Amino acid sequence: MALTHNPGFPRIGAQRELKFALEAYWRGETSGEQLEKTAAGLRKQHWLLQKDKGIDLIPAGDFALYDQMLNMTALLGAAPARFGLGSGDPGLEGYFAMARGTATQSAMEMTKWFDTNYHFIVPEFSRDTWFGIASSRLFDEIAEAKLLGIVPKVTLIGPLTYLYLGKEVEPQFHRFDLLSRLLPVYHTILQRLAGLGIEIDEPALVMDLDNYWLEGLDQTYAALQHSGVRLLLATYFDSVSDHAARLKKLPVAGLHIDLSRAPQQLKAFLDDYPADKVLSLGVADGRNIWRADLTRIFSVLSEAGSVLGERLWIGPGCSLQHCPVDVQLETRLDDEIRSWLAFAVQKLEEIVILGRGINQGKQAIISDLEASDAVCLSRARSLRIHNAVVRERASQLSQADSQRASPFSTRQVLQGRRFKLPLLPATTIGSFPQTPEIRQARAAYKKGELGNMQYLDVMRASIRLAIEKQEEIGLDVFVHGESERNDMVEYFGEQLWGYAFTANGWVQSYGSRCVKPPILYGDVWRPEAMTVEWTAVCTKPDRQAGQGHADRSGDHADVVVCA
Repeated sequence: MALTHNPGFPRIGAQRELKFALEAYWRGETSGEQLEKTAAGLRKQHWLLQKDKGIDLIPAGDFALYDQMLNMTALLGAAPARFGLGSGDPGLEGYFAMARGTATQSAMEMTKWFDTNYHFIVPEFSRDTWFGIASSRLFDEIAEAKLLGIVPKVTLIGPLTYLYLGKEVEPQFHRFDLLSRLLPVYHTILQRLAGLGIEIDEPALVMDLDNYWLEGLDQTYAALQHSGVRLLLATYFDSVSDHAARLKKLPVAGLHIDLSRAPQQLKAFLDDYPADKVLSLGVADGRNIWRADLTRIFSVLSEAGSVLGERLWIGPGCSLQHCPVDVQLETRLDDEIRSWLAFAVQKLEEIVILGRGINQGKQAIISDLEASDAVCLSRARSLRIHNAVVRERASQLSQADSQRASPFSTRQVLQGRRFKLPLLPATTIGSFPQTPEIRQARAAYKKGELGNMQYLDVMRASIRLAIEKQEEIGLDVFVHGESERNDMVEYFGEQLWGYAFTANGWVQSYGSRCVKPPILYGDVWRPEAMTVEWTAVCTKPDRQAGQGHADRSGDHADVVVCA
């Protein structure tokens, strides 16, 4: 019987409950106990939701108060020495100190999690880095799940990926040298998880690894094979077909590969796949918001199932933390666009449908396949996807349209004459703070408590104030402060055709920071100017925006940049 499983669920909550709980705790408005209570409530809600949807293997260990890599640092007692946390449990205070910094120490570096928009906390390594089981949080969360009647599949960042994504903080030292010191601790962790299935994530395998890292892969799983647990080694985000032969030889119970991002790698794994291993196929894209083509995917799974039989597992390509939670919460989207979408909850439903089809036969899901076909056809044929005006203009583009009318050397002279700026002009970035007054006005406008003209007057007054402050300081190139912009992406997207916007389509970027990306569903067209109105607000009678006016020295002109 093919099993369905999930590598991870969004932890922020459908209404960003985790975000607000974290920020209240950081402001000192709530206690650590209250934060932990909110987190436990979210875990319970998410576990039970996945159980109700029919997922066979539900993850534990995918939840983090800030970041999953930081969770591993805390679990392993590998806090950088500069924070003075020692080798014990860092607790909430130490955990957030590493993520956010303190009065005396800067935060640990944060960078993108592969090519996603999620950012992780980069581990810091030195010769003296200590590893041991320091935090009980993972084991406590597993106990929570068991109290709900759920025997979870535990997810862990693999030792190779943990080291590979870290950085050295001292010269003449390489973090790979810590592998032999790290593996015994992982072995002990796995022994404490005996009786549970373990998904151990090694997404670093999609990177261009040097040979010593690949040899370290062999060393790692040879060392972990006698830990008393069954390991599913998971890769995602790209193809690992170059390592297929090596991966199939590893002493693990199974492999997970991401077919949603790299469908071409399946053949490399099906050929001569070991008879004693599970092969998990990630067929739902954990990084986008479109409904899957269930008919196409079912065909792929059926072919794989004919080879694997009961050794076939079905899941998303990667953790669903990169998706919004539930499309049913959307109130701003029209029915047509909403029908094309699948957020995390809907992707779980798709996985369950496919699993039922593999286990009970195609006829058991024929109505679901027909519904999926109808959605795919609707989206492919929609005139909202294919804008005739855009297609016509694009067809008329020529090579000349990509060329400047004059070289930089000519433009540089003309710009110098026009703006009369000094050699090193002084300016600032475009965004000024969104003050309480701006936020209050925007909230009142959305609620209908503030009229359109009143709202515009507040924004214009704020822009004028930003310009006046820069004049007082003596900057050369002014910015308008962007008071009118609710979000740097959403503001522009709302003025373009081809984009849709959600009410609750939040995705975690890092920590408590969540973003609500616009949905690009079709050809993009700008029906009217976006920034001209705000440029006019910046303009004084004696100053033309973009042309400047004489400053107090009389030697050059101030320049206003409003866009």
